[in-house]
Amino acid sequence: MTAATATPFTDDEIETARKLFEGPWDFVWASTRIDDLPPMVGQEIAFAGRSNVGKSSLINALTRRNALARTSHTPGRTQQLNFFRQAGHDERLTVVDMPGYGYAAVGKEKVAAWTRLIHDYLRGRSNLMRVYVLIDARHGIKEVDEAVLATLDKAAVSYQVVLTKGDALKQAERPAMIEKTLAAIRRRPAAFPEVLLTSSEKGLGIPEFRAAIARVLAERS
Repeated sequence: MTAATATPFTDDEIETARKLFEGPWDFVWASTRIDDLPPMVGQEIAFAGRSNVGKSSLINALTRRNALARTSHTPGRTQQLNFFRQAGHDERLTVVDMPGYGYAAVGKEKVAAWTRLIHDYLRGRSNLMRVYVLIDARHGIKEVDEAVLATLDKAAVSYQVVLTKGDALKQAERPAMIEKTLAAIRRRPAAFPEVLLTSSEKGLGIPEFRAAIARVLAERS
């Protein structure tokens, strides 16, 4: 298992999750202002993380699309909320790519605008079932991440920490990083008490991550 203290996923759950993400996914909406969000339909999950944490790559791995979410060698490029749904468009689940945070080279005014957008989105989206906060497994939770976790706690938005770039750790190092991360969030009121470890490049933990999302969707539906 790549999740600590998790109830193991059954083969049926893994297969159901595979089918949930199987169809082609499309970009459906972009918002830079809170008054320009798409209508609320079905359930939403959102992805938050530092600008260089591999957020777009993870979304692409989950949806099996190489370029659904734009990846860039220039941190801070995503400056809006991007919404994705399955082609068709299946409205059960919408994936939201949030602007990356913690990139020092971006001007303070732009950072403030992004922050307001994210805070307003978190407070006003009643169909947002979970935020996945991505943390680089090589470095763990940093001060800038703590501020985001505090915002989610204050907004009472359920979130789960997902470690990215897990392949950069030796196999023997992975359990200790998961436990360290769990200890850091254990007393946070809105944190889901399980940590997932993934690698977009190697596919590590991707089936389990899909199953975790499908489980939450089944609970909310």
